[in-house]
Amino acid sequence: MDILSNLFGTEARVKLMRLFLFNPNNIFETKEAAIRTKLRLPIVKREINSLEKSSLIKRKSLKVKKRRIKGWYLNPEFPHLAPLQNLLIHTDSIDPDSVLKKFSKIGRLKVVVVAGVFIQDWDSRADLLVVADRIKGRALENIMKKLEAEIGKEMKYVALETSEFQYRLNFGDKLLRDILDYPHKVLLDKFGNLS
Repeated sequence: MDILSNLFGTEARVKLMRLFLFNPNNIFETKEAAIRTKLRLPIVKREINSLEKSSLIKRKSLKVKKRRIKGWYLNPEFPHLAPLQNLLIHTDSIDPDSVLKKFSKIGRLKVVVVAGVFIQDWDSRADLLVVADRIKGRALENIMKKLEAEIGKEMKYVALETSEFQYRLNFGDKLLRDILDYPHKVLLDKFGNLS
C-alpha cells in the first residue's frame, strides 16, 4: 500500500477510498467507516471531507428507525471512477509470504488458497480457504478484520480443521468445489494435491 499512500497522500485516504469503491451500494456513517477501516475518528472525518470535496463521495441523510443519520456513499458520476477502481484493485499484489505469515498465528497451517477479492474475481463464492490443525478462532477473526480494513471489503472465508477438510474433499463438498474448480491461487498446500 506504500505506492498508493505516497500517490494519494495517506494510507488512511487509501483505506477509505477502497471502502467506498469496493462497496458502491453502501452508505457509511463516519463512525462505521472508522470501525471498518480501523482508523481513528478524527482522521476519518478529515479524509472524508477531502474525498467529498473531490466529489468521489456524496453525503446522504436517511431516516433509520426513527432517527436521522448522515452518511456518505460513492458518487457513481465521478468522472474517473473506473480507472480509479482499476488502479486500487491492481496496485497491491498478493505477497504470499506476508499472507502466510499472518495466518501462521492461527494454528499449524496445511492449506491457504486465495480467490475472490485477492484475484479480482468478484463472483467467487469465497475469498479465502484456510486449513489448519488447532485453529485459534479469535486469532483468525482478528486477522480477517485487519485484512478487511486493508482491502476495504468484507471478505467471505472458510476455515477448516484438517480432518474436516479431508472429509469434505473426499466427498466432493460443493463449497470446496466452488473454490477449487474456479479461479484461485494456492499459496500453501502441504498435501500436494490442490495445484
